Amino acid sequence: MSAVDPQSRVLSGMRPTGRLHLGHYHGVLKNWIELQHEFDCFFCIADWHALTTHYEDTHNLEEHIYDMAIDWLAAGINPGSATLFIQSRVPEQAELHLLLSMITPLSWLERVPTYKDQQEKLREKDLSTYGFLGYPLLQTADILAYRAGQVPVGADQEAHVEITREIARRFNHVYGREPGFETHAEAAIGKMGKKAATLYRKLRRSYLEKGNEEALDTARALLKEQSNITLGDQERLFGYLEGTGKMILPEPQALLTSTPKVPGLDGQKMSKSYNNAIELRDTPDAVATKLKRMPTDPARCRRNDPGDPEKCPVWQLHKIYTDKERQQWVQQGCKSAGIGCLDCKRPLIDAVQAELDPIRIEAVELENNPDVVKSIIADGCEAARDEAQETLREVREAMGLDYR
Repeated sequence: MSAVDPQSRVLSGMRPTGRLHLGHYHGVLKNWIELQHEFDCFFCIADWHALTTHYEDTHNLEEHIYDMAIDWLAAGINPGSATLFIQSRVPEQAELHLLLSMITPLSWLERVPTYKDQQEKLREKDLSTYGFLGYPLLQTADILAYRAGQVPVGADQEAHVEITREIARRFNHVYGREPGFETHAEAAIGKMGKKAATLYRKLRRSYLEKGNEEALDTARALLKEQSNITLGDQERLFGYLEGTGKMILPEPQALLTSTPKVPGLDGQKMSKSYNNAIELRDTPDAVATKLKRMPTDPARCRRNDPGDPEKCPVWQLHKIYTDKERQQWVQQGCKSAGIGCLDCKRPLIDAVQAELDPIRIEAVELENNPDVVKSIIADGCEAARDEAQETLREVREAMGLDYR
């Protein structure tokens, strides 16, 4: 039985599309850097996921994988604090995906909001494949293989975590009914001690009869404190608590994160496909040139024309990079034509350069030592696979597939 506490474990990942940009840094990496010190983090380079939409173009995939790994490390992801691994180097995730597909209704996949959204956005691609339809199920396998209880996402991605919960719940319901389950559960309660057992029964009844979520949370916390029961009994009592069977796969929760929208050089969302990005490894000259060429409020045709910062993408970057005093200077100077657009951009350029300088230095060191990067990833893949193998052992046993 796994000794993992799901609530202390985080799983997240990115598709390898090459070098990362400021949108990735502020939208994902800065959050990961904080999480790695609070949770047991697994960060996945999701190369199989890249194939769901780009299956026809794989010639740069390996290069993209290691470019992403370098950017993660240079930005501050610490292999001593987090596990970095490549999705396809853990075949157990593919097996779990296959096994979960046996119980997942097709309609569950079709209703995921991003399914139709992505089909509409990527109309030039043939996405009438199972791989694309099954993307949320593969993501479910990513999460459940490591028993991650926390998945950092923006509000627009909550649906992916919700379907993972539904699939885990369905799996536990179908396969968690071991012979004599209730007898084993009642025996486990008896091992808790009279006071704890009485409280557990009271909380369980409150949840099952009245749907009291607070009672459910309290009972879960109570079980984690018990030293008189085995991990197997603890998992059994988690399931018994909710009126299901033994909890084989934990139900993850969305760890909602606020992600600032980083505008690209043209004011749209920063994206490689829009050719409007500042990459983490861009040279200082390239960064300065890109920012100097950024469009501003179209009303400011001449230096002495007043402008409106809210209509200017440069202002959106100021809100991310500069302090309140500088932002007030921008507001007043722009609206009164007291400063020109280049004046406005100079402190922004300085702030971006200051943020990127240490990342660039570390990235050069890693580029010059590719074996170090590959060793870090290899170690991460080995650690990830150990965890996934343990999960698959329990899944196969629950499904009756542990024969030889």
